[in-house]
Amino acid sequence: MFNLKEVKAHCDVPCGIYDPIVAQIAALSVVRMVDLMLAADANAHDVSYHNDMARYVAVKESEAIKCKEEIRIIWGDFIKPPQIADNPEIHTIVHNIMMLGGAAKQHASREKAMELLAEVNKFAEIFWKIKGIATKVAKSPYAPNEDVVYPVL
Repeated sequence: MFNLKEVKAHCDVPCGIYDPIVAQIAALSVVRMVDLMLAADANAHDVSYHNDMARYVAVKESEAIKCKEEIRIIWGDFIKPPQIADNPEIHTIVHNIMMLGGAAKQHASREKAMELLAEVNKFAEIFWKIKGIATKVAKSPYAPNEDVVYPVL
């Protein structure tokens, strides 16, 4: 009917829209929630403290999961064998993100949250390199004001 010789699609819905920024923001959110938890004025009898802490933990958990999901989708749907050959460390980086996302859920460790952000930034660097787009590192414009890899557009 259309006389097509070859058709290509990279995912279930061939939108072509991938961007690691969602994972980066999720990792930043994990860091921010840990910061808020560590800064909270603990008072075992204060209902507001318990309310705030429950919310921080819930957001930390959901953002860690979101980070892992976003990386898994890009890694599984976008990254192909030629890109793996050019970036063999990608599997280790993704594995580290999965492990650190789990650690972020299990603990209230700023160190682990920052390790998660660092690995997601490594992934973002490779992603943009694959797309042929240069990157820069800049502080996020909002708390926790940590370094993020951004594309130079």
